[in-house]
Amino acid sequence: MAVNNKTFQNDEIEIKAMSGMACMVMNILAMIACIAVFAYAVVQVEAIDSAGSGSFLLPVILMVVSGLYAFVFGPMIFAGLKILKPNEAYVLTLFGKYLGTLKGAGFYWVNPFSVAVNPTAGVTSATTASFKTPAESVNSFAGTLNTLNTMSRLNRRISLKDMTLSNDKQKVNDQLGNPIIIGTVVIWKVVNTAKAVFNVDNYKEFLSIQCDSALRNIVRLYPYDSVGMDNEASLRGSSMEVAQKLRDEIQAKVDNAGLEIIEARITNLSYSEEIAAVMLQRQQASAIIDARNMIVEGAVGMVEMALAKLSENNIVELDEERKATMVSNLLVVLCGNRDAQPVVNTGSLYQ
Repeated sequence: MAVNNKTFQNDEIEIKAMSGMACMVMNILAMIACIAVFAYAVVQVEAIDSAGSGSFLLPVILMVVSGLYAFVFGPMIFAGLKILKPNEAYVLTLFGKYLGTLKGAGFYWVNPFSVAVNPTAGVTSATTASFKTPAESVNSFAGTLNTLNTMSRLNRRISLKDMTLSNDKQKVNDQLGNPIIIGTVVIWKVVNTAKAVFNVDNYKEFLSIQCDSALRNIVRLYPYDSVGMDNEASLRGSSMEVAQKLRDEIQAKVDNAGLEIIEARITNLSYSEEIAAVMLQRQQASAIIDARNMIVEGAVGMVEMALAKLSENNIVELDEERKATMVSNLLVVLCGNRDAQPVVNTGSLYQ
């Protein structure tokens, strides 16, 4: 018996159901026939009672049998009618035992005593919850309570479509210990309905919690940015690598729930408020240093080219002191933050 329970929890059993339209038509015809037989039996009982002779056994039997089917079993059979849209499924149990999963769009009839199970029906999860303030959440809860109660009874279908999980932004420390604000979006779907229903309490909440846990595990392996470090992976510079590791991490955690992670992406990435200003100054300083290095390298090259051209074309003969003065002036002009102010020298450099 333990082996069977394990099979039910890990293996999905796809059942083949009868056509709902055929069962509905036959049941309606049978109910009409039973009502006619019931009316005939009532007439026969009244006739026998009026005549004062005859047996009531056969009319009473017909009355009881036709009445039971027309008014008890016939309506009960209608409870077994199920309608499925594309990419939807019913997980059915019969007296607590996993009966199977009904898949495929169509109109079906199943055992009317079977019960469809969906632990997420009528439960608001992070998959569809919008970001609201606590006051807005309380107000909206009062207005949607009746709707959720109704949907929890009616909507027992398991969706097999690709779905989106967008968790709240959360504060996480990166590899260097810097607090950052990060948000993710995960594209997922149910691939094993038996695991999703029976192995976890609520597979949507389970996925949301596992996404948060996996995100923290991955973020602590990378720095926010690789400033001054060539070829080092970072959250900002290696988004594809981080996304792939995040997807693999989540997939390993939700295999037991029968879910498939199609894609995982970082949607928001920023420093936390307490260090955002300092990190911005650091980035600006790094950008200024890089720009200055480029300017100096270019200025030195231009000075070398100018001196080489002057010497090559014999335009003017410069001694070492005049070369030093020329180099100083050119570097001031080329590396300065402001426009150079020309000075006309009418005298000699040696005076």
